[in-house]
Amino acid sequence: MKSIQSNIKKAKKYLNKNCCIGVPTETVYGLAANAYIDSAVNKIFQLKKRPKTNPLIVHYININSLKKDCIINDNFIKLYKKFSPGPITYILKLRKNSRISKNVTNKGKSLAVRFPKHKILKKLLTELNYPLAAPSANISSRLSAVKASDVKEEFGSKVKFILDGGRCNIGVESTIIKLTENPKILRLGGLNISKIEKVLGRKINIDINPKNKISPGQYPLHYSPGIPLKMNVKKAKNNEAFILIKKRKITLKNYFYLSKKNNLNEAAKNLYSCLRKIKNKGYKSIVVEKISDKGMGSVINDRLVRASKY
Repeated sequence: MKSIQSNIKKAKKYLNKNCCIGVPTETVYGLAANAYIDSAVNKIFQLKKRPKTNPLIVHYININSLKKDCIINDNFIKLYKKFSPGPITYILKLRKNSRISKNVTNKGKSLAVRFPKHKILKKLLTELNYPLAAPSANISSRLSAVKASDVKEEFGSKVKFILDGGRCNIGVESTIIKLTENPKILRLGGLNISKIEKVLGRKINIDINPKNKISPGQYPLHYSPGIPLKMNVKKAKNNEAFILIKKRKITLKNYFYLSKKNNLNEAAKNLYSCLRKIKNKGYKSIVVEKISDKGMGSVINDRLVRASKY
C-alpha cells in the first residue's frame, strides 16, 4: 500500500507540473494531463501525434466534480447510477463557464466524460483538484496499451512517469453514448448496448462511422498493429499469424488464441496484447477467423475492421 501511495504522490507531482503521465483504467491505459490547462492538453496531442480534430475523454471522480463543467440530464443520471464508475463514456453539453481547455473539445460545445473504476486511478483523482484528460496511451491509430510496459513501448522516455496499475481488466475502450439530444451510441466498447437500452427503456441508434467526428474511436484507421490484417479467414498460410477465438487441439507456431473456450469477454481482454505480440514477433501479416458479431464479439470486430484499414 505504501508503494502505491508513493506512486500516486509522484503521479500528482508530475500532473501538477502540467506533464503527461501514463495511468491505468479498467479499459485501457490512458495518457493523462490536467484537462483545465491548454499547454498540458497540447502535450497529449503532441505525444500521441493525434489530430486536433479528435476530441479527448475527460475523467472525473464523481458526478459532483462534473457539475461545474457539464449540464447533466435525466438520461445521464439514470445511466450514471447504474454503470458508473465503469466502462461507459457520456457526451454532455459543456457549461459556458467551464474551465475545460478548448483543446480538449476542438472548441466544441460538448464534452466526453467518464468515471473510471480502477482503484488506483480513482485514488489519484480524489487527490487532484482538476479532472484528467486521458485518451488511450498509444501513438494515434496504433494499438491501445493494456499494461504499463505497453505504454513504455509506445513512448519510451517521452512519458516521464507511468502509474502502474497492473493489466487492464476489460482490455478494450469504453462504450461512448451521446446524450446531448436523443441518445446515440458513437463507439462500441466495454459496456454492452443492450444493458444501456434496458436502463433507458428504449432502442438506441448506433452511429460509429459519422462524417462529423465528435467522439474518439471513430476514425477508419485505428487500433492498428501497423501490418496488414484480414478478417473472416478459414485457413492461414505458414508465414501469416492466425488469430483464433478459442484453443485448438492442433497447435502451430503461427496460431494465436484469444480465449480458451470461445469466451468473448476473455477474447476482448486479450485482443490488443495478442496483436502487439504478433507485431513484436516480426510477422508481416495477420489473418483472423470469423468471430461472432454478438455482444463483446461486435466490439472485437469493430476494432479489427479499423485495424484492417492499414
